[in-house]
Order: sequence, then structure tokens, then C-alpha cells
Amino acid sequence: MADFASFSLEGKTAVLIGGGGAIGMAVARGLGKVGAHVVVCDVTQEKADLGVGSLEDAGLSASGQVVDALSKDSLAACRDRVLDAHDTVDILVNLVGGNLPEASTTEGRTFFDLPIDAFEKAVAINLFGGAILPTQVFLKQMVENPDGGAVINTASMNAIRPLTHIPAYSASKAAVANFTQWLAVHVAQEYTPKVRVNAVAPGFFVTDQNRYLLYDRETGGLTERGQTVIDHTPMGRMGDPDDVAGAVCWLASPAAAFVTGIVVPVDGGFSAFSGV
Repeated sequence: MADFASFSLEGKTAVLIGGGGAIGMAVARGLGKVGAHVVVCDVTQEKADLGVGSLEDAGLSASGQVVDALSKDSLAACRDRVLDAHDTVDILVNLVGGNLPEASTTEGRTFFDLPIDAFEKAVAINLFGGAILPTQVFLKQMVENPDGGAVINTASMNAIRPLTHIPAYSASKAAVANFTQWLAVHVAQEYTPKVRVNAVAPGFFVTDQNRYLLYDRETGGLTERGQTVIDHTPMGRMGDPDDVAGAVCWLASPAAAFVTGIVVPVDGGFSAFSGV
């Protein structure tokens, strides 16, 4: 029977690929608060150092690594440095992702005008860098852990309810969700059931990338798209990065020992609401 102690990650090492962003840092703080040593991995030393500094200021155990999530060599070098320092990786959280303006439809750019290389770049960022490559590199060691481990990918509400204007992002995040389910089965059957693979699917969170799609730059009020989001979110608000942290901490912990192959919506009910 699970108890509160089963949520503890004391003594565990958690690697966050793309951990320097807003959601990544919230997840890092959450994992640190339940006992994990958090390795913040990001594309620049500055982002990694800022993340580590923020965690250490809060009294949490953290270190940083520079990594290019689209380079298997860079990922392998990062893994080796982490293993040299901590012996094992117990938790891998994949947070790399993003949309591309050139892969989005607008009044001046129809679907028929979207360049295929923009689609390819979106798939590379969200699927390859955001799930497949880091997992290939880190999971090879994790399946040898006597106590197993957890891989947590970041899908999106777009994987469940495709949104207008962003076909490449929606398709690539749907691929992340599908890959998560496939990998959960593959790892349990071919290697060990002690390593679980799941994903979170954040709903609408305000980031530097989407802020002015949801809020008017001049007035600060909701845009038409932002108001539509709120109208279709039963909880009536945008998400806070800490909302994602709670779901990740649960999926990473022994409290979720019999949970693998799922995609958890963190969306305030958006995916459950038909609009009627």
C-alpha cells in the first residue's frame, strides 16, 4: 500500500534535458523538494548555471550540464559526466520542445505555403530532441539499475486536441505521446518492468513563446485566442508551471510503481470539455 513516504525521491538523481525553461525549473524545484539531486541540462552554460543557482538558493541539491539534445554525441558526453559524478541516473525528464512560426498558418501563410523543412525542424525539436535521442542515450544505463527508474516525456494538449494554426507542433507532440506508449511496452517486455515510461501533456501555460498569442501586448488583457482558451478550460485559468511539477514528481516516484505508458493531461479540464 502506498504511503506518503512512497512519494519521496531521496537519494535519486534526476536529469532534466531542457531543464532551464520555466516549466523545467518548476519541475526541477519539485523534484528537489522531494529529495532528488537535480541535474539541469540545457543548451548553454548560462541557462544551466542560472537554473542551478536558483535551486541552490532554495536549499536544493543541484548541478548543471551543457547539452545539445539533437546531438547523440553531446548527449552521451553529458550522460558520462553525470554518471561519473553520481553513479546512476534514476529519473530522466525530457523537456525540450517548441513551435516554429514558419511552421504555423497565418493570414498570409496558408497550409499550402508551409515549407517542409519547417515541419522537419519541428519534428526534430519535439520528437527527436524532445524524446527519442535523450532516451536512447540515458535509458541504456537506466535499464541496468537494480531499483529501476522513470522516464517522463513532455507531450502537449496538442497531442490530444489539435489546435488551429500549428500543424507541425501538434503532429510532433502527438508523435511524442505515441512514442511514450510504445517505449513503455518495449522496455517492460524487452528489458525490465522496473523502468517506467510516461508523459505529461500540459495545457495552456503562458511562456515567452506564446505570451502575446494569449495576452494583448498593449493592454495586457486576453486576446481572442486567450479568451477562447479560458472559455474552454473548466477550471477557468491558465496553467502554472508548478502544476506540471506535481504530476512529474508523482510519475517519478515509487507511488506510481504500477503506472507506465500513460499521458497525463495537466490542463484544467480542457481535454475533457466538449464546449457544451
